[in-house]
Amino acid sequence: MSNRPFIAARVERLINRRIEGLLRRLGWHDAIISHTGYGSGQRLRVMGRIVLCPPGRPDVPSRRDEAWLERRGWRNLAALPAVNRPVVIRIGPRAVHVVSDRDGYIDVTVDHHGLGPGWRQVTVETDDCPATAARVLILSDQVRFGLISDIDDTIITTHLPRLLVAAWNYLVLTESARLPVPGMAQMYREILRQRPGAPVFYVSTGSWNTLPFLERFMLRHGYPAGPMLLSDWGPTNTGWFRSGREHKARALRSLARDFPQVRWLLIGDDGQFDPVIYADFARQFPDQVAAVAIRELNPVEQVLAHGSWRERWRDRVGTPEPVPEVRGSDGASLQPGLQACLPPPPERP
Repeated sequence: MSNRPFIAARVERLINRRIEGLLRRLGWHDAIISHTGYGSGQRLRVMGRIVLCPPGRPDVPSRRDEAWLERRGWRNLAALPAVNRPVVIRIGPRAVHVVSDRDGYIDVTVDHHGLGPGWRQVTVETDDCPATAARVLILSDQVRFGLISDIDDTIITTHLPRLLVAAWNYLVLTESARLPVPGMAQMYREILRQRPGAPVFYVSTGSWNTLPFLERFMLRHGYPAGPMLLSDWGPTNTGWFRSGREHKARALRSLARDFPQVRWLLIGDDGQFDPVIYADFARQFPDQVAAVAIRELNPVEQVLAHGSWRERWRDRVGTPEPVPEVRGSDGASLQPGLQACLPPPPERP
C-alpha cells in the first residue's frame, strides 16, 4: 500500500507552491497568524499559520480593529498559505524549529517547556517575518474542572450546515450582523467566576480561517477567552474532506489525555452531532465528564440545520448514567439546571 498522500492533497500542495512562488516574485512576504495554544506542566501545544501578505503590509490587520466589523465574511476565508516554511518557536531561552505544512499550518507539541501555570506567551518567527507573540494557557495540575464548548449554534447563531444559509452567513453577512445565542456568555462567565482558574476550550468543525473573526466576536460579546480547536476544510492525506464529527471526537480525546485530572462540562447543541459525540465521550471517560448541556434549537433552526423540525438524535442517543444532562433553549434556561448538578465550587480560603 502506498504511503503517498491522497491525490487531492498532492494537487493542493502543488497549486499552493506555484501560487506562492509567483507572489513572492511580486514582493509578497510572510505573516504569522498565532493560534492560542495550551498545555499542562509537562507538555505544551503551539499552533499557528504562516500566510502571505502583499508588499507594504508589515503584518496581518489587527484583530481588534473595529473597521473589520463591516468586512464581508468571504474575506475571512481568503488566505494564501506559505508552504513548508521554516519556523522558529521561542519558549523562553529555548528555540524549537518546525516547518509549516502544505496549508501553512504549524502544530507542534513541546515537552518540558518550563512555563508556569496561567496565561503565558511564546513567540513565532520566520526569516521573512519578525517575532509574533502567541498566547498559551498552561493548566495547573491542581485544576479539577473545565468547560468545553461547541461554537456554531451554541454560542453564535449560524444555521449550519444547510448550504445556502451557511454560504450567506459565512460569505455575505458582515461581522457586525452575526448574533450571539442569548444568555450563553453570561452563563459561561458565571460558571467560571465561581471556579477561578477553570479553563474553557472551544471545539468546532469551523475553519481555522475564521479564527480571527471568532476571536473578535467573542471579545465583543463577552465570552471568556480560551484556546480554540478548529479544522482545516481542505483535502486530507486520505480523502477529499475531513470528518467534522471525528475532528471533534479526536479533540475531546486529546484533552482527556492531556488533562486526566479535569472533569469537563460539555456544552453543545442538538442541531447536528454534539449529543452523539458527547454521549460517546462520556461512555469512554465517565470519570472526566461533570455534566452535559445541550442547547435545544427551535423548529426553524432545526430545519435550517438538517432539514427537519425534529431533533435528529433524541430518540437514538442519551447521555449515559450517571452523567447529568441539562437541556434548554439558551443560557438563561440552561444555567439553573447546571448550577444544581455541577460539583460545588471549591471553598475559598
